[in-house]
Amino acid sequence: MAIWGSLIGGMIGLSLGGPFGMLLGSLIGGKISRAKSRAGFGSFAQPQQIFALSLIVLSAKLSKADGQVSREELMAVKDKLKIPENELDQVGKIFNKAKEESAGYEPYAQQIAQIYRRNINVLEEVINILFYIAEADGNVSDAELKMIEHIAQIFGLNEIQINSIKESRKSSDKLNPYIVLESKPGDDLQIIRKRYLNLSKEHHPDLLISKGVPQEVIDESKAKMRAINSAWDQVQKLKSN
Repeated sequence: MAIWGSLIGGMIGLSLGGPFGMLLGSLIGGKISRAKSRAGFGSFAQPQQIFALSLIVLSAKLSKADGQVSREELMAVKDKLKIPENELDQVGKIFNKAKEESAGYEPYAQQIAQIYRRNINVLEEVINILFYIAEADGNVSDAELKMIEHIAQIFGLNEIQINSIKESRKSSDKLNPYIVLESKPGDDLQIIRKRYLNLSKEHHPDLLISKGVPQEVIDESKAKMRAINSAWDQVQKLKSN
C-alpha cells in the first residue's frame, strides 16, 4: 500500500490543523501538485499518512539536533520510509521546510501525542524509528538522545518504557532481557511471562498496522518483536539455572 499519493496535499493539512496543518498549508499553492491533494483517503489510510508525516517532520528536527545533518541520516529517512523516487522530491520539500523553520519539535510531538493518545504502542514505534534514524551515522549524539527522550516524555512514556525501547535495539547477545521486558531480575517468572505476552501483543506488526503504522515502516516493529522474544528466551534460561 502506497501512503505517499495523498500525504502531501492540502486535504490532510487542513484536516489536521495545528502545527502539521500550518506546515503543509505553507507549501500548498507552490510547486507541490494540487492533484495530489485531491487523492482521496479513507478512515484506515489517514492514520498511516499521519504516522508517515510525523516521522518526516520529527526526523527533520532530529537531523539537526546535534548541529549537523549527515547524509547517512537523510538516507535512513528515505530508506526507512521507503519513499519512491517519484515522490522523493515532494517529500523532501516537507522535510526541508520542517528542518528550516524556527519552530521546535515540541509542538509537533504534542500534536502526535494527542492524535495517538489511545495508542501508546504506536507512539513507542515512533520513538523506535527515531532511534533508527539517529543511529544511521554510527553514533547517537547526546543531543539526539536528549531530544528523543524528551519526545518520548511528551508522548507520555515513562523511563521504563523508554529504556525498553533503547535496550531492544541492541543485538540479542548484548541486550539486558529484563530491561527489554520492563521487568526486574527479582520478579517471579510468571509475572515476567505476563509482561512478555502483553508486550508481544502490543508490538505485533498486524496490530500496529491496524492502529495506523504503515506497512512501509513495519520492519522496525518486527525487530522489536525479535528482541522481545529473545529476551523471554534468555529470562527462561536464567530462571531455570
